[in-house]
Amino acid sequence: MKPEQMLALVYDKSTMPWDQTRGFEKRAMPRPTLDPQQDPQDADRVIVKVIYAGFCGSDRGIWNRNAFKGMIFDSLKREDKTVRIIGHEMVGELVEVGDRAARTYGYRRKDIVSTESHIICNVCYQCRIGQTHICANDIIIGIAQDGCFAEYLKLPAQTLWPTDQRKIKLKVAAIQEPFGNAVHAATTADLRGKTVAVFGCGTIGLFVVMVARSLGATRVIGIEPNPKNAEMARRLGADDVIVLDAQRLAASDWRADDELVKQVREAFGGIGADVSLEMAGYNSSVNNAIQSTRRGGDVILFGLKQGDAQIQAMDRLIVNGISLHSVIGRRIFADWYVTRNLLEDQSNGIQARIHDVILGGGEEAVVHIEDFALAGFERTLADWPKPLIQF
Repeated sequence: MKPEQMLALVYDKSTMPWDQTRGFEKRAMPRPTLDPQQDPQDADRVIVKVIYAGFCGSDRGIWNRNAFKGMIFDSLKREDKTVRIIGHEMVGELVEVGDRAARTYGYRRKDIVSTESHIICNVCYQCRIGQTHICANDIIIGIAQDGCFAEYLKLPAQTLWPTDQRKIKLKVAAIQEPFGNAVHAATTADLRGKTVAVFGCGTIGLFVVMVARSLGATRVIGIEPNPKNAEMARRLGADDVIVLDAQRLAASDWRADDELVKQVREAFGGIGADVSLEMAGYNSSVNNAIQSTRRGGDVILFGLKQGDAQIQAMDRLIVNGISLHSVIGRRIFADWYVTRNLLEDQSNGIQARIHDVILGGGEEAVVHIEDFALAGFERTLADWPKPLIQF
């Protein structure tokens, strides 16, 4: 490659028809630069040399062409481009720092940073009252702006999160952003002394199992159809995992599974969970979570699927006094501080378990950008809940 180029994983709408393709293409792309004379806002920006990037559930949605088409296409149209660099979870080293970014935030070359994936406007109503995680004008890295599946990344300094690699391993530091999702979900209700059911033990659900335990939950049960993920949940601290029957799951519609609800309620003394966290997003899973929660309990909705959904027995939801909470992203930067504290605290074992269990010891789940190929990476996606791309 030429010095002004870099390797990146991209989606190109001009050569990859949305409904006829899958995956990303490895391509030489222009390397971003800072030029405050050409763009004055570059004074507030930085260039990060990416070390590791995490592959998120949203990236899987783009890979499989079942999520974020509108946001990608609309943003490419605004930018008059056809190519989007994907990815929004990363850890990297600063190689260029704009003058104002250095003065305002104290950043310097060689600093190690992660990043919040939502670039906020700071001026909408939500931002001005402190609800920055639901900014009305946010831009999501790797979806509505070029992301971190690349050797270099340009970002506004306000999104960065300084990281001490002496306290957090770089491979774990790359996934602080999704771990922050679990922190947000698990701190939405008070889990101290509570029983907790986690519906869906994908990556964020697995994180929730560990966070719930650290926040004082007395009993944590996972509900998961994938036997490998179920075993991971046990290794990460779940007291038990109910493995859903694949055939029965495939035959289900939007309604709750009566047998599953019975099992979950029995696991909590017959009264149901104090707090249920729905992490899968399927309509039936939402109703499973609601039906499995005790009277007066809390249901936290994090799983995301597009389209309409139906609530089963809406009258009982109200009569039973169950509280529903919807959760998106991370509270910026409150959840990042909790994330840092949980990961740096060696006594809770969370960082070690992420590295050894979710990342498979930090080797098998890692694919170097030079070795990236569609078929091989799909095998990695099938084998690991959180693959990493190394640059």
